[in-house]
Amino acid sequence: MPVYKIKKINNISKQGLRLFGDKFTVSAEEETPDAIVLRSSPLDVDDYPTLLAVARAGAGTNNINVDRATERGICVFNTPGANANAVVDLVFPMIGVWKRNIYRGIEFCKSLATLEPDKVNKEVEARKAAYKGEEIAGKTLGVVGLGQIGVRLANGGVFRHMKVNGFDPAPSLANIHQLSPEVRICRNLGDAVGNADVVSLHLPLIDRTRNLVDAEFIARMKKGAVLINYSRGPIVDEQAVIDALDSGYLEAYLCDFPSPALVKHEKVLTTPHLGASTSESEENCSTMAVTEISNYLKYGNVAHSVNFPNIESTPSDKAHSRLIVINRDVPGMIAFVSNIFAGHGVNIASYLNQSNGKVGYNIIDVESPIPSAVIDHIKKNADVIRTRMITFKP
Repeated sequence: MPVYKIKKINNISKQGLRLFGDKFTVSAEEETPDAIVLRSSPLDVDDYPTLLAVARAGAGTNNINVDRATERGICVFNTPGANANAVVDLVFPMIGVWKRNIYRGIEFCKSLATLEPDKVNKEVEARKAAYKGEEIAGKTLGVVGLGQIGVRLANGGVFRHMKVNGFDPAPSLANIHQLSPEVRICRNLGDAVGNADVVSLHLPLIDRTRNLVDAEFIARMKKGAVLINYSRGPIVDEQAVIDALDSGYLEAYLCDFPSPALVKHEKVLTTPHLGASTSESEENCSTMAVTEISNYLKYGNVAHSVNFPNIESTPSDKAHSRLIVINRDVPGMIAFVSNIFAGHGVNIASYLNQSNGKVGYNIIDVESPIPSAVIDHIKKNADVIRTRMITFKP
């Protein structure tokens, strides 16, 4: 088997990178990689002519030109759920920091440092009423986006005795099945946010979610609600939120994306993009990304791709070669590929196909070498995006 070249961008947890093993080389300086593992840095796949796959060690892939990757037959992975606990671990404390006036209370306590020790308790008792807060139990939490993070946040709200509304425009059944039965699944966005005291956003950044939270969205929310964004900054129209805060329509905005306008606003609490910044999350994301890349390069298997259909096939011990055919999802491709093998007298031992409505992905195993004429014939089809040969035996 060949040695695959991996380019590492950003700080990727070493615990995950070790899983690549001796059939891979990993370097931040690699110029002709077979695959790239990265976090948040922007990536143009056209900068790497040899590229087969990209794995984002995180949930979103808005830093990668995915459509162009699809056109070139490059598989793009993400790591859904790997950082979910980290985000949820931060969102609930942030709600508490605001609702219980913890930030202001801490600042007040720091101001007591100049007092004589015997005067501190008296000052605390005299002024603590100014920092009285509210509990979240009994309040309504609206969760917009029911992926791994949204589901865990919704379930966490139930655990904290909140009433929880959940909405997702394109829900995954696997995620919905993980929801607590006490979560009310809403059929539309207005129903989810209309009576919510706290609205938390957990959506990917795509064209239809950019500036989703605008003045119209906010007008559908309950007056006096708290808005939370620990997904992606551009999902929220920042000026619309500031206007709603200034008018008193929104109580507060809690987010992970500081900007000059937000950090100076008294009704905004921001953290410096800490959502997934835990050692556990980084290790989980790295481990999942490395596993995805490894299985794709060695076997052509696809799991957690954002642009290819998920498909996995374990080669038998008799398999000599595996041909991967990536094509536009049009009728007749299975017959086309099968007929070419038959026309060259090559017996197919196993043929597995999957599609996602845009891309068709084929895994073809044979027990003998595949003649180059077979591959050349397949490549001539205008709907074939890419082919790739994997050899299991010398």
